[in-house]
Amino acid sequence: MLWSGMLVVGLTGGLASGKTTVAEFFKSLGARVIDADQLARTVVQPGKPAWRDILREFGPQVLASDRTINRQALAKIVFGSPEKLQLLQKIIHPRVAREQAKQAKIIQQRYPHAVIIYDAALLLEAGAQKRMDHVIVVAADRATQLARACRRGGLTKTQALRRIKQQMSLSHKLEYADAVLDGTWPRSRLRRAVQSLYRTYAHEARQRKSRHGLNTPHISRRSV
Repeated sequence: MLWSGMLVVGLTGGLASGKTTVAEFFKSLGARVIDADQLARTVVQPGKPAWRDILREFGPQVLASDRTINRQALAKIVFGSPEKLQLLQKIIHPRVAREQAKQAKIIQQRYPHAVIIYDAALLLEAGAQKRMDHVIVVAADRATQLARACRRGGLTKTQALRRIKQQMSLSHKLEYADAVLDGTWPRSRLRRAVQSLYRTYAHEARQRKSRHGLNTPHISRRSV
């Protein structure tokens, strides 16, 4: 597939790292944001293949009264078992990847020089960095993650810690990063850093003539 101008940037980070805030800043500047979590909700709607696979593998106890997937019930199962979490990811990730490609194509047709931010907590775990032009990692220290997850996400400290430990470590994520943002910075400083990145990406998108497919990420890391 031929992409003209468009730039696709993967945005990832650990639990409660500040990734959502960064995505909102990019959106306010004109970037097109594709939310992997929203895509995941779409592919598991009742009757869809992923929904049927989840029901077959995890049983009716993961269904809500309206036959949708009860995400909390499913989370209790998979975050207590690495094997079951991996099984769920194998069901969802390929379908999310296809949806992301569809949305990127639609955006590219309407906005040929768009900067697309693919907001995905499990970007690297899913191998999606291979489809990105750049990768941004939002970092936060463990204490901040735990405090935010408990305060905003309604998790206990034990639940939050379990989820953090089942994600790829920050040190490993940083190996894939082209840019690193500190999610503990004050909002004003974080926004300025995002503005700087967006200007760079928008310039790169405008300078492009044509490109086949999506490149693998550039590994030279930039701390903003």
